[in-house]
Amino acid sequence: MKRVLLASLRRRWSSLLGAFVAVVLGVGLVAAMGLGLDASLTAPDRAPVRFAGSPVVVMGQDRITVRVERGPGTGLVSKPLAHPQPVDTELLRELRRLGPVRLDGAARDAVGVDAPAREVREVVGDRALVLTGGERRRADPGTARDAAALVAVNSFLGTAGGVAAFVSVFVTASTFGFVVALRRREFGLLRMAGATPGQVRRLLLGEALAVGVLASAAGCALGAWGGPLLARQLVEAGIAPSWFRVPARLPGAAWLTRPLGLSSASSGTSASSGASATSATSGSSGGAAPSWPFHLAFWTGLVVAVSGAWVAARRAGRIAPAEAMRDASVDTGVLPLGRRIAGAVLLACGIGLLVRALGTDPSALLKRKTYTTQPMILITAAAALAPLLVPPVARAFRLPGAVGRLVRANSAASVRRTAAVAAPVLVTVALAGSLLGSAQTVGGAKAAEAREQVRADLVVTGERLRHVGVRDVPGAAAVSPSASTAVFVREGPSAFVRSEARAVSDPAALAATTRLPVVAGDVRDLDDRSIVVNEEWERHEVGERVAVRLGDGRPAKLRIAAVLARGTGDNGAYVTAGNARAATVDRIDVRLKRSPAAGGAAPSAAPGATGATGTFAATGRPAAPGATAAPTASALSTASALSTASAALAARSGGEVRTAEEWLAATHPPIKHQTRLGLLMILGICLVYAGISLASTLLMATPVRRTELRSLRLAGATRGQVRLVVAGEALAAVAVGTLLGLAVTALNLGGLSAGLSRLSAPAAVTVPWDALGVSVGVCALVAVSAAVTGTAGLLRVAGAGRQD
Repeated sequence: MKRVLLASLRRRWSSLLGAFVAVVLGVGLVAAMGLGLDASLTAPDRAPVRFAGSPVVVMGQDRITVRVERGPGTGLVSKPLAHPQPVDTELLRELRRLGPVRLDGAARDAVGVDAPAREVREVVGDRALVLTGGERRRADPGTARDAAALVAVNSFLGTAGGVAAFVSVFVTASTFGFVVALRRREFGLLRMAGATPGQVRRLLLGEALAVGVLASAAGCALGAWGGPLLARQLVEAGIAPSWFRVPARLPGAAWLTRPLGLSSASSGTSASSGASATSATSGSSGGAAPSWPFHLAFWTGLVVAVSGAWVAARRAGRIAPAEAMRDASVDTGVLPLGRRIAGAVLLACGIGLLVRALGTDPSALLKRKTYTTQPMILITAAAALAPLLVPPVARAFRLPGAVGRLVRANSAASVRRTAAVAAPVLVTVALAGSLLGSAQTVGGAKAAEAREQVRADLVVTGERLRHVGVRDVPGAAAVSPSASTAVFVREGPSAFVRSEARAVSDPAALAATTRLPVVAGDVRDLDDRSIVVNEEWERHEVGERVAVRLGDGRPAKLRIAAVLARGTGDNGAYVTAGNARAATVDRIDVRLKRSPAAGGAAPSAAPGATGATGTFAATGRPAAPGATAAPTASALSTASALSTASAALAARSGGEVRTAEEWLAATHPPIKHQTRLGLLMILGICLVYAGISLASTLLMATPVRRTELRSLRLAGATRGQVRLVVAGEALAAVAVGTLLGLAVTALNLGGLSAGLSRLSAPAAVTVPWDALGVSVGVCALVAVSAAVTGTAGLLRVAGAGRQD
């Protein structure tokens, strides 16, 4: 059997080339993603900046920790405070007795102390944190920002790695399944010659094992090259911090026997507190890469290759000896009972999970993890049931002439070939539509929700804005300053939740400048003993009291004054400024008085008002022909009022003044740049896989059609007509895959829209037609090119001796 296996590999290497390239690419991606994850989890030690000259840093408590139930026991849950506690005056006096104390301006959240760490700890006790060595960087303002960026890197790499693994398994399984379909006569001859079903299965699994080993080794080398490149792309895209690096040197052949573990380049704490960040970073990037990403990628590739061939091998083992005598062009038995059951179960699971989420937790549909993984179930179900849909869809194509009839008949008869070509198109179209469509739909819903809630004409943003009153802004009707904060609440015995909040000083001004989705109560009733919550809170009845921890960790028991709709998740809580004493004003909403000349309309809504669509004053263009003088005068008056108010706000507050439309466009885009870039990278991965699968499938199928194409030529078909037939069949298969992908997309986006409606949020669906068009176009181009190229040699042989 070994000789048969080696002979099969030598003869059939071209039919396994598609699976080989797919596994190489998948392993390379997994290795590169693993290297990126390791670099994010073991970030290099970097020198502190804020208190670099102090051997010890004393910092106020910056986290709140509570005990909650964890299974049969209990555990500690820690959340970052919105406002870290300051180092109090009494502690400062005690620290000064130990040595010089360094302050950072007026900030008191941390101080540097030139004294022995042991003595400082004895004085501080549990009143604050004592940081030494590399831990001093915790007091730097960029530490939290870098941590958030690394979380984004982990999320992106995890999502991309999961999608790559799914598509790799899908393409490999599809390739091996089609290989079995093309080799039915060969396996029938083996069975007729005395091979047992087990020997036939082992033959195919042996081929898959050989492909997996070679492809996994090549993929690891590709991943080692691509890891540093991926890190540079993440930094340039603004997803990762500027210092993020991936080791550029291979771990050597010893990685196969080296124990699994994280990179040791950065696992320890820097021994020298004066080491520079640059040297630490360059040392990390120049060291040997960790071994565990290569272990993970290699064995994943091997498992993908073998598991992708497992179902095909079982099918090959069931081929009867009589198949050696079969020479029919019409496929039969393309949808056995097991495949029907599997497809139906997967379809029921996909729809059931969607319905369950709609009924129990619609907000889960808005999360990236949900709209990334849920389409995979439906894609697998559609691929399993595709042979059922190929004949009716193929017969629906009404192409003119004899070529059209041949395309329709061949596509409907060769179900396996059409389904194999449609499968990668289905994956690409479904993921492009579901991922990009869901992200754009959720982003658009958030933007529309924010736009509905804004009644202000001008918005001022910045750090530590100065106080602004109504009298300070000419023409102002209401001025509402607010600050970012948070509240913490227990929900049941096992959950401790942080909820983002805004601290306001004037609830009446808040009501005048916003249009909050209040479902119960009145936000104007908010005071220092109450809170505004949303329906997502466990307790959300007006008048009910809820025990919370404020942004600085202080406990409070507040009465619920009003309840907001759940929405897309951005409807946070509201407290008064008295319950967020450490919060500084970072936003001021200003609503101007109504102009009688504008008919009582808001200044920003009047014709010519400054905003995203421009103004008369800004453009310098005259009014449109036929416009009356009254609207023009109103526009000039409105622009003048906005300009005057903006100048007064900028001078008084010290922040950036924008119109409401400009502020909304900047802070609530339909989709964030980093998110769109990450999803487009995932779509690029899918397109590469689709191209590989399409080309390999069509090139494998061409030699089998030698007799069919010869018959066409002998019947009088020209070379051009034969090329049109094979190109039309390829396009028909791409159309089948496109329709199935669009069906999966419609189901996912429809469920998401229903979830938004249940959350009382704008439910408009955004379909990424541009991405879908590019995906279908690329797939069609690759399919037609591969089909026509594969027939070139056969046409020369088939057409020998006759002229067109």
